[in-house]
Amino acid sequence: MNLPIPNRISLPILLSLVMLMSGCASLPNEKVGAINHQLVEYALVRHETGTGTVVFENGLDGKMGWWKKVLPEIAKDTTTFAYNRPGYGKSDPIETPRDGLHTVDELRLLLGSIGLQPPYVLVGHSLGGLYMQLFARRYPGEVSALILVDSTHPAQFKGKGSVENWPAWFRLAFRLYLSAAATAEMDAINTTGEEVLALPTLTGKPVIVLSALQPMQEKSELADDANEKRKDIARLYPGSKQVWVDSGHGIPLESPESVITAIQEVLPRQQP
Repeated sequence: MNLPIPNRISLPILLSLVMLMSGCASLPNEKVGAINHQLVEYALVRHETGTGTVVFENGLDGKMGWWKKVLPEIAKDTTTFAYNRPGYGKSDPIETPRDGLHTVDELRLLLGSIGLQPPYVLVGHSLGGLYMQLFARRYPGEVSALILVDSTHPAQFKGKGSVENWPAWFRLAFRLYLSAAATAEMDAINTTGEEVLALPTLTGKPVIVLSALQPMQEKSELADDANEKRKDIARLYPGSKQVWVDSGHGIPLESPESVITAIQEVLPRQQP
């Protein structure tokens, strides 16, 4: 999540943002299966002789349909995996804390349980980008590349960006339209950020930071803080490549070609 919060925002705009975040669409080979005694909604395309495994992680209150314009193109010749985290879509809710360490370790166990072995190309949008940062730092040997799609900054909601600095009505409306699963993740978001920063940064692997250009035009104290953090994510990964995309926050839906290009850039080249 990396939503700029301007001084004035209408309720219809807020509602459209929440609806966009939770968008739904079918992906190739979408199914619901029992994995590790939990129902999980996921989409898996396998290629035995492909060019790696690409794992997608959704943003706050977002479902895997966010990748409907990206995943089918990548899945033509590459193993791809997208899923709904616990409590989203048809995935069972879970009682464990919803901080990043639990989320990352649950994803890692899930990948192993369905036979997807590392290394992985990790692709995360918004809050999903924060989770993928943690995965990459916690298990760097299992990662071949990291792609952050307008990712949440580890300190996104600290300092001037603290939720306490949002307009009171916006805080209330935002909470009202979050699902139970998203509320639990939002409550743990600062803990997740601290978990990321407590680990060494990812080095020696390609990191591409796709950043939304259109929100940079917003001017308010909160928007300025969000945009400084949008620029700072690349600094957290020395040697990373930052690409400014002419898009709003919803890059996977608004500018899917930028995500496709980034993934293709980091995939191993197939041997002739």
